[in-house]
Amino acid sequence: MTSIKEHALAYEPKRTLNVADLDKVDISLPVEERTGQDKDGKEFTYNVIVANEQEYRIPNTVSEEIKKILKIKDDAKFVKVTKTGADLNTRYSVELIE
Repeated sequence: MTSIKEHALAYEPKRTLNVADLDKVDISLPVEERTGQDKDGKEFTYNVIVANEQEYRIPNTVSEEIKKILKIKDDAKFVKVTKTGADLNTRYSVELIE
């Protein structure tokens, strides 16, 4: 049995990473839907991929950019996602990796 102090020191909050945190994204990975709550307690859903036993959130704008890439090159396998800005000013760019 651990003490509250030991528990607190070992505690790491659950954090969903972002696909931009990966060096490259395998676009054949299965997408899973998750449900969360915002700061006001309102439920929302979001999509993730699981890689290296971690969850990585896929913003809708990233899915839109991948769709554009697939229209040009339907056999694409990997992309690189880059994120700039923060919060509501976050922008994502997606490039094809051969």
